[in-house]
Amino acid sequence: MLITPRYEGPAVLQVDRPATDPAAPLLRQRRRLADELAGLDPEQWAAPSRCEGWSVQDVVAHLIGTNQFWALSISSGLAGSPTRYLASFDPVVTPRQMVDGLRGQTPDEVLAGFVQSNDVLAGALADVKDGAWSTPAEAPPGHIAIHAVVLHALWDSWVHERDVLLPLGIACVEEPDEVTGSLRYAAALGLALLAAGGSERVGWLAVEATDPELRFVVEAGTTAVVHDGAARPGAACLRGPAVDLVESLSFRVPFDHELDDADRWLLGGLAVVFDRTD
Repeated sequence: MLITPRYEGPAVLQVDRPATDPAAPLLRQRRRLADELAGLDPEQWAAPSRCEGWSVQDVVAHLIGTNQFWALSISSGLAGSPTRYLASFDPVVTPRQMVDGLRGQTPDEVLAGFVQSNDVLAGALADVKDGAWSTPAEAPPGHIAIHAVVLHALWDSWVHERDVLLPLGIACVEEPDEVTGSLRYAAALGLALLAAGGSERVGWLAVEATDPELRFVVEAGTTAVVHDGAARPGAACLRGPAVDLVESLSFRVPFDHELDDADRWLLGGLAVVFDRTD
């Protein structure tokens, strides 16, 4: 289904900027993935990934397109003219159409394109100075702070790294700042998309993670706001290893426990957008 980004008014997703450089985990993750991909043989490039119907090469081709979009989004935001390309974006259909257009390329060509797109993204991020991380730029929820755009880009590529490497039997590096950034964003994204679609439903989702240890709350309403600390008494709570929680929120593995029926809507935003009815 089409998403409904919010381009006017307060940012629909709000998360505090990390104390360290927001770009560091993002660029580290992409360069690490490029190094891993450089060691694959043709059979591994053609192997199925965890994304249904996509090979390893297909996933990497998808990441080229997302890198290009993030670089454009950040540059346009810094220029004072944030893009509005995602108003007609279908997260189920559009990525598949983009990947279909690159299936004639060789693995070497796709790898070269991925490396180049990483460099372009790094160049865009190099232009973000300290005071500019809060500048609005486009992501699927709408116009949000650039440091939050970076979290979306990190979460997406972090999950896709696992999509291509785990089926090949290659262990994935789990850097704490990459895991925590991905988890903060994944827990809030569905609620932000619901709010962008017009939901005014109010609720609280607490997350208590281990390995690395992390506690935060997502307040849901007309915006999704992420902050550290404990939730109000009676709030829904997700507990478990941080990596497992990111995987569950991204539909890669089932949750170990279910929320109460009254709280399940707090995890339903992404399911609606990705047509996940199971």
